[in-house]
Amino acid sequence: MLGIFLIYFIWKKFAELAEEYDNKKWVYGLTGVIAYYAGTFLSGIFIGILDLIFSWGIDWDANNLGLSLLGIPFGLGTCYLLYYLLQRKWEKEVVIADTIDDIGETTVE
Repeated sequence: MLGIFLIYFIWKKFAELAEEYDNKKWVYGLTGVIAYYAGTFLSGIFIGILDLIFSWGIDWDANNLGLSLLGIPFGLGTCYLLYYLLQRKWEKEVVIADTIDDIGETTVE
């Protein structure tokens, strides 16, 4: 149930960001959800590698809930990083023109 709420709010934030900068909101909403799952997947791989290196002896069958909860911060961190990078990129691309007649004119001061 927690996963459904996370997916909804991630989708909503990315869709609002895309709409604010006149981009396709469903594409970037889906991109945010994919980024969340990619972050949780990479956290599982990262924890697995650390388990092999340090011989922690994690019981992968019994600790499903704990490992799933541990992946949530990694997924949200990945979403936050992608959101920040998209917002920063789109802020730089915004062109502000007062009127349509001012487009292409150079101003001399």
